[in-house]
Amino acid sequence: MRAKTRAVAAATGAALVVVPLTGAAAAALVTTEPMEGATTLGAAAPFDYSNDIAEIPSVTSSDETVTYTIDTPTVKVKVPPPPAPAPVATSTSSGATTVSKSTSVQPSASVQAAIAGSAVIAEAAKYVGVPYVSGGSTPAGFDCSGFVSYVYGQLGVSLPRSSSAYWSLGTRVSSPQPGDLILTSGHIGIYAGKNLQIDAPRPGKTIQFRAIWQSNPVYVRVT
Repeated sequence: MRAKTRAVAAATGAALVVVPLTGAAAAALVTTEPMEGATTLGAAAPFDYSNDIAEIPSVTSSDETVTYTIDTPTVKVKVPPPPAPAPVATSTSSGATTVSKSTSVQPSASVQAAIAGSAVIAEAAKYVGVPYVSGGSTPAGFDCSGFVSYVYGQLGVSLPRSSSAYWSLGTRVSSPQPGDLILTSGHIGIYAGKNLQIDAPRPGKTIQFRAIWQSNPVYVRVT
């Protein structure tokens, strides 16, 4: 049997000893002057991987298809109705300015009759929903006298811009007709039939048909 040798280099300064290993007489490699704390190396033990391999967990695969079910809650969203669009001023081919509006409430029979029977009320009704604006005299915003003078102006009748000036105009009547003016101190509107008027009430309100609230109004006919 051919002799096998194994050598080991000792720490710096130590002599290298080569020990022939033959058969069962394998001897440990040593140095002539072992360093403090050094140990003698014995015969190299054979590596055994069987234990290491045994520790690896087995993996089992399956050809079956696995189905997963995830429960998700149903969410119901309540969408509020859209707000009513704001009045929009537009110009006609004749140059007159009108206001388009949308309302969910149909005019009462009295209002419909007034609109049908009076050109003044028909014109005034176009601006329902326009906001009150102090000093306003256009469809962008009206005050009380600005509204009345604008409506009559669309029909070719020029009226004063101040409510106080109306007391000396036209003819006072005791049996008003739709389209006549309704006067009280500091305020003016347009009579729209029995117990109805259309006017620009006050800041925070809009042009609207409403009940006559004045206790002793004066009615004036200007046409």
